[in-house]
This record gives sequence, structure tokens and C-alpha cells, in this order.
Amino acid sequence: MIDDWKTETVEACLQPIRLPRVKLSTSSYKRSGKYPIIDQSQADIAGWTDGEDGVVEEPLPLIVFGDHSRTLKYVDMPFVRGADGTQILKPRVGIDPLFFFYALRSLNLESRGYNRHFTLLKEQLVPVPEQPDQVRIAQALKQVEDGIRLQKRKAATLKELKDVTLHELFARGVRGGPQKDTEFGLVPDGWVVEELGYSHTVQTGGTPSRRESRYWEDGTIPWVKTAEVSYSTITETSEHITAAALEETNVKLFPAGTLLLAMYGQGVTRGKVGKLGTEATCNQACAAIRCPDGIVVPDYLYYFLEWQYENIRARAHGGQQQNLSLDIVRAIPIAYPRDLDQQQEIAALLKTIDQNRELQRAKLDLLKELFERMLHDLMTGNVKVDDLFIPAGPLPEGSIA
Repeated sequence: MIDDWKTETVEACLQPIRLPRVKLSTSSYKRSGKYPIIDQSQADIAGWTDGEDGVVEEPLPLIVFGDHSRTLKYVDMPFVRGADGTQILKPRVGIDPLFFFYALRSLNLESRGYNRHFTLLKEQLVPVPEQPDQVRIAQALKQVEDGIRLQKRKAATLKELKDVTLHELFARGVRGGPQKDTEFGLVPDGWVVEELGYSHTVQTGGTPSRRESRYWEDGTIPWVKTAEVSYSTITETSEHITAAALEETNVKLFPAGTLLLAMYGQGVTRGKVGKLGTEATCNQACAAIRCPDGIVVPDYLYYFLEWQYENIRARAHGGQQQNLSLDIVRAIPIAYPRDLDQQQEIAALLKTIDQNRELQRAKLDLLKELFERMLHDLMTGNVKVDDLFIPAGPLPEGSIA
């Protein structure tokens, strides 16, 4: 901590405020309205209301703290307070609200589960430099966060572009022309429509006995689990098996280019697709799909199955835990042009979008890392704001440093 900086408890930094008695329950939230509802949830805006009674009239900006969730939000627009657990904070005169917001975010507040945390927050110590330094630190951090928001908007735009392009390419093709109806929607007339298992090899893997250490210890052969199947090329896995496991059990080794489809998995996992970038094995919850040479390009099928994600998931059966089976996977209807050049063109267009999305994700990760490092260093005084070189305005493309 810089020598001339003071530290004070969070409670000592706060001033009393007057709040309306009205706190809207979640059942009162609307999808649209005149005023945003801010509560302790992760969402920036939890809902909307037209009611005037609950509008917080205290001069803005204010800080919202989730008593149960420990979320922090900086609010600079008229709003209504959400349900129980939404604490409204205002720093006293002499403490910049945006600086105080970042100072609170730099705290490592221990989780008490779904118990209340406000009493714990009030005991924490925060730095209180001179106000001009507060403002400059806050603006430096805000500039990086503005860059993060910009990258998130770009990532969302690219996702929308990918969704639209998937539909257009598989519903209309790259040549346009007449279409025909299938059980999964329109596709270009003249494309082959058949069940996946008609021309593709569909197998599954297995799990070597965990009781046999020689199947796992010092293993070098990648072993894929469904959690690792998520629309990417798989080149490394968290677990590996040995040659002995491959020789003595029902586990199969699949070549690079094999597609893996997750048949089991909680949440959104079931139905996702990945592609092996190396020789690997997989567990019994993955369907390994090999495309016939000269008939279907693996990258084309990869994107087709991504387009059909929701339809594939809907084919699952079972009780609470709905799963796919090899028979269900083999019966998945697919469509493809006989012309391999068209298949490759479709795959190349979609791969270009994916490469741009990956670049955006990398930029976003760098910005997030930069922000966390700056937040820690500026709030502890390890780095002075004078030591930072940050250009005026939003961070330009490629200048995340």
C-alpha cells in the first residue's frame, strides 16, 4: 500500500440514504417497462416495471450489493430495488463512487453460501487515496472495462452471424435454387437426405477399470469425456490411458478427423459435437462418427450436426436424465450435396467465422486478465496510475497492453 494512502472500513466509507419501502418481488418483474429493476442476481437488469412507488430517489450513482450473492453493480440511472437481499450503498462525500465500486470489487469476500454477507462486507478495509487519485484510478479501470464490453458486443454479433449463416447454408446451399422439405426443415433440392448410420460408421468407446492402475498410470493415449466435447478440435484431454488399456479392454482408438457427439451429459452437453485433432479414445457416453471417404467431408458434417443441435437433443429418451443412444445417433437424418467442393465451401465459410470468434474470445480473455491485474495492483498500490500508459478514449483494436 502506498505510504500516504489511508485505509478505512467499508462501513466508515458509507453515508446514510433514504430508500423507498417498496421492494419488488420477482413475481412482479416484467419484460418491459419504464424503470429497470436492479436486484442481487447476476443479471445487470433483472426486470422492468412501470410503478413509480419503488423508484430510488437518492442522487445517483449508487452501488448495489447482493447480500446473498455478493454481486456488485454500479447504477447511474433511475431504478427500482428488487427483492430481499438487495443492499444499496452510497459512499460519503470525498470518496468517488466509481472508485469505491472498484475498491469493493477488489475485496476477496469469503462465501457463506446463501447466508447474508453485508455485515462481513462492512468490516473489510479499503484504500482511500486523495480524491484526484481516486478519479484517475477509476477512469483507468473503466477504460479497460469499456474495452471488455466492446469485445462482448462483437462476440455476440459474431454468434448471431454464425447462427444465421448455419441456417442459410444448410437450408439454401451455396448455389441457391429450389428447396425440398424434410423432417428437419428445408434443404436444397438434389441434396442426399438419409440417416446418419446409412453411410457413416458410428461407434462408442469405453472406460477401462479404475481399479486397474496399469490402465491409467503414466498413460499417454488421450481419453475423451463428454464434458470435453464442445464444438472444438480436441487435441488434448484431462485424462489418458495406457497401451495396456487399449489392448485388454473394449476401448477403441479413433483417428484424427473422427467426430464425437456427446450422448449423455447434464445441462447443454448432450448433443454437442467435437472433432478429434489427434488419435484418441473416448468413453461410452460419446458416439464416434467416421465419414465415408469421397462421400462426406468431416468438417461439413461437423457443422451440419451443430446446426441440428436442438433437433438432436430432442431425440433423447429416459426419465430425469435423458440420453441419446447409438441407435438414436445412427437414425439422425442428415443432408448433404453430392459435390464435395460444395461441402468444402460450406465448411470453409463457417470455419472462417469460427476463427474470427476464437480471435474475439482471445482478445476478451486478455482484457479480462489485464483488468484483474490492474484492479489488484492499483488498489494495493503496487502500481501507481501515473505508471500506466493508457491512450485517451476506448482501447484500440490490438492494443491490449
